[in-house]
Amino acid sequence: MKKIAITRKSQVTIPAEIRKKLGLEEGMRVTVWEEKGRVVMKPLPSILSLGGSGAGKAAPGEMKKMLDKLREEDL
Repeated sequence: MKKIAITRKSQVTIPAEIRKKLGLEEGMRVTVWEEKGRVVMKPLPSILSLGGSGAGKAAPGEMKKMLDKLREEDL
């Protein structure tokens, strides 16, 4: 069990060994919820890794639009 702090901006750092074990990487998006008094977090699949998403088949312009939309969501 690791102890971590919550920053003034309500941010937490997931320890490196846990990130590596779970395959969590910088920029990944997650969903977070409360369950029975615990904070639970689950990685969301990337649009580029979803089966049948057309990854590798989209025209460059279409990919740019999708990336621009994701960037806007991060702001």
